[in-house]
Amino acid sequence: MDDVRRYAAEFLGTLLLVFFGVGSAVAARIDGGVVVVALAFGFVMLALVYTIGPLSGSHVNPAVTLGVLLSGKISPVGAVAYWITQFAGATVAGAVIWGLVRWGDVADQTGVLGSNGYGKHINGGGAAVLETILTFLFVLVVLVVTSRAEHAGFAGLAIGLALAAAHLVGVTLTGASVNPARSFGPALFEGGAALRQLWLFIVFPLLGGALAALVAPLIIKHNPRYRSEPEEPASKPSRRPRSGPEPT
Repeated sequence: MDDVRRYAAEFLGTLLLVFFGVGSAVAARIDGGVVVVALAFGFVMLALVYTIGPLSGSHVNPAVTLGVLLSGKISPVGAVAYWITQFAGATVAGAVIWGLVRWGDVADQTGVLGSNGYGKHINGGGAAVLETILTFLFVLVVLVVTSRAEHAGFAGLAIGLALAAAHLVGVTLTGASVNPARSFGPALFEGGAALRQLWLFIVFPLLGGALAALVAPLIIKHNPRYRSEPEEPASKPSRRPRSGPEPT
């Protein structure tokens, strides 16, 4: 039952992240600008960390789950289940946004249903490098701050700010994926170039997450203020609540 609750939390969390984040781009990319979109992603991520973090770790991102898997803090079976629920949540969010644009008279200010893409402001090679770096930063922050033994209550703030910073840089270039599920949902309903280019926004954010998992131990293991081992199982009463990734 606990596993089902975690998977449900990841489904709901990813749905909300994509709906509010991509929805802000669709509804306010021109009127509000890059800052509004970046803050929407950052704020909803911050809220999710504190809301579902103690239950599922609030990954809501396949790249984060990959980083946590490579760090040994989630089982392969648990990671696959997280990926399935994350992509499912993003798909539902994409369907809702698409429905609002098609039948709800919402003007799509991105022109592409908030999907990620390259070619207008950056080429494919540049997009690959950009998405790798942006996701590396975000996942590194997640892995390090959720391993810190003290000030754990501020982890959500750091994670939200890191996601907002990534979007401040990437929105005008690729739309800032940093999350394969976030790219998948809108592209599935937009089709065309968004669907053809989707592979890049799956492969390179995952690469960034994997690189972050390799670098994070260099920071954690050499600093006594950080925990280098996986958390204790949730069944142990001594386990302290936390807002970041936790084992399945």
